[in-house]
Amino acid sequence: MAARSFVVDQATVRVHDTAGDLARDAAAEAADTIAAATAARGTAHVMFATGNSQLAFLDALTGRDDVDWSSVVGYHMDEYVGIDADHPASFRRYLRERIVDHVHPQRFHYLAGDSPDPAGECRRYTSLLAGHRLDLCCLGIGENGHLAFNDPPVADFDDPETVKVVELDERCRRQQVGEGHFPSVEAVPPRALTVTIPGLLAARRVLAVVPEARKRGPVLVALTGPVGTDCPASILRTQPHVLLELDAESAAGLDR
Repeated sequence: MAARSFVVDQATVRVHDTAGDLARDAAAEAADTIAAATAARGTAHVMFATGNSQLAFLDALTGRDDVDWSSVVGYHMDEYVGIDADHPASFRRYLRERIVDHVHPQRFHYLAGDSPDPAGECRRYTSLLAGHRLDLCCLGIGENGHLAFNDPPVADFDDPETVKVVELDERCRRQQVGEGHFPSVEAVPPRALTVTIPGLLAARRVLAVVPEARKRGPVLVALTGPVGTDCPASILRTQPHVLLELDAESAAGLDR
């Protein structure tokens, strides 16, 4: 069955029957955006999210034979403070194993969570992002409604910074345990580096990939509740360059 598509405020929402359908459609959208950027500017600058919800999408995207990865410069959006690139929960490791070592993009710029100077690392990454506007930002929505590690207590829709150090809230840390990345909440680093919400939304195209029943609550609040930092993902619906990809489970409860 074809996906249902509708608009909430300014964002386009597409609901698929299955998570597999969502992953394939999102991968096709990403591939088209990469191809258009490459044709227009010679290079595609793409930011990727991590987490269990992105696995099927990344598998579908890296499995396509129509993506010129030699033209792609990659970035990621967050990393825990104090863990190295080989830590099992490191987002650098996640992206290296699922993208870089698999399809070999032109370059991939990592956020170094184990930098001895986290604030300096934020400045370095801010300079990188200032040099090239992102063509595509592929992101997810957290169980607390966060985008990247912009949890409700620290999210700022008008943030003057592009990358910053944040304190993770307890619900965010519990999600990391629930996904199997850490054995306990106490083991989750309390701080992280994150691209801010204005930094994420500065991309020419934003593709939100949000499967799974555990995302039903934040999706419902983001699309039907007030726009505000109590649910940071609510800002997505104010952006005409956003496509929000859902499956039947994550979209359950939407009365459209």
